[in-house]
Amino acid sequence: MALYLVEKMIRDVLVLDARGRITLGEETERLRTKIYECARAGQLRIVLDLGEVTYIDSAGLSTLVAGYTTVRKQGGDLKLLNLTRRIHDLLQITRLSTVFERFDSLPTALASFNAAPSPATDG
Repeated sequence: MALYLVEKMIRDVLVLDARGRITLGEETERLRTKIYECARAGQLRIVLDLGEVTYIDSAGLSTLVAGYTTVRKQGGDLKLLNLTRRIHDLLQITRLSTVFERFDSLPTALASFNAAPSPATDG
């Protein structure tokens, strides 16, 4: 199954709703390109909704890290929303859970951009 990205602007935050698989090849390139283009255009507040992602491989994880790094270098933030059990476990195993802020609800994720920086998450 291909990766589909649905964009929604909510206030000044871009919500990227990812659906499908994030695997080496076209899918990772599509996600990497989208995040890069957003950052280049100055859209530096991004929530990536992974609730409908059915599978992610190591290249997919690498793409998440690359996207996070791209946005952070420009002073923004990329946060994760609606992690499936599998993705949550992968982030724990790889210790990437210490890098990404993760949320279970969109309102909480959106509000986090206006709150003081905190390593705590609700996910």
